[in-house]
Amino acid sequence: AAPSPKMMENTVFMSFTFYSTILILKMYVVAIITGQVRLRKKAFANPEDALRNGGLQYYRDDPDVERNLLSLSRAHRNDMENIFPFLFLGAVYSLLDPSPAVARIHFFVFCVGRIVHTIAYLLRLKAPTRSVAYGVAQLPCFSMALQILLATTPYW
Repeated sequence: AAPSPKMMENTVFMSFTFYSTILILKMYVVAIITGQVRLRKKAFANPEDALRNGGLQYYRDDPDVERNLLSLSRAHRNDMENIFPFLFLGAVYSLLDPSPAVARIHFFVFCVGRIVHTIAYLLRLKAPTRSVAYGVAQLPCFSMALQILLATTPYW
């Protein structure tokens, strides 16, 4: 279904919606990769999954799977700790009638930072790639939070 004409008028919210959807899809991809790692190595955490995929002999631990799953789990947890607050901040920030160009930069920088952060986790890129990506992605969140606080301070 197409967005309503009224919603389309808020270009900042539409931009926020675009980047938020990209981030949610990225989180789904990380979850899918988790399952694919287990399937590829035939190492399942649950007996019913092993039975469905070849037999109980695949109900086992695999060091490669465990190492990959640990990275994926950390990436996913870090996404939840950062993307969920972004969803709140970006939605409220969109209501403040900010400059569409500035808002788009906020959303883009956060999105790219989170994507690079996940890639750094999954590909085990050299430090400080992941830390820099994390820090860069935090800048627009702090900016939006500050602007929200400044706009709402008269109402506290």
